Amino acid sequence: MSALLDVDQLLDKLEAGLRNLLEERGIKSPVLIGIRTGGVWVADIIGKRLGIEEPFGELDISFYRDDFSRIGLNPKVTPSSLPFDTEDRDIILVDDVIMSGRTIRAAMNELFDYGRPASIILATLIDLGARELPIQPDVAGQSLKLDAPQRIKLRGPDPLRIEIQAAEQ
Repeated sequence: MSALLDVDQLLDKLEAGLRNLLEERGIKSPVLIGIRTGGVWVADIIGKRLGIEEPFGELDISFYRDDFSRIGLNPKVTPSSLPFDTEDRDIILVDDVIMSGRTIRAAMNELFDYGRPASIILATLIDLGARELPIQPDVAGQSLKLDAPQRIKLRGPDPLRIEIQAAEQ
C-alpha cells in the first residue's frame, strides 16, 4: 500500500506562496505554463485559485531533455501549446515534482525558444531536493526526502492525488 499526501494542503501552501511572491515582486498579470503531465494539472488548479483568466500554456519537453538520445522518444509526445506570447511576460512555470532540476532546465530552454520572458517563477507541489543542477523552486507545497527505494507519483487529474510508493524490484 502506498502512502498518500494531502494534495489540498499542498495546493493551499503553493497558492499562498505564489500570492505572496507575486505581491512582493509587483507582478500583476502573470501567465501560467504547466509541464506535462502533472504540472499541467497543477497549473489548471492554481490558475483558477489565483483568478488568472488567461488560458494556461502546456509544455512537452521531450525534445529538450538532455537524456533524449539515451531514452528515445516517448510515444505520447504532443506539441507544446502556448496560447500567448512569452516575450517580456512574467511566467509562472509549474511542475508537480522537482528532483534533479533537469526537467526545469529543459522547460526553460524550450521557453526561451518562444521568446525572452521578463521573469520566470518556478512553482512545484513537491521538492525532493536531489539536485544535479543549481535550479531551485521559488515556491513549493512541501519539501520531502524519500528513502532510496521510494518513488513519488501524481495521479489525476480528477481527483488529484500524490502517492509515495516503494520502487518496483
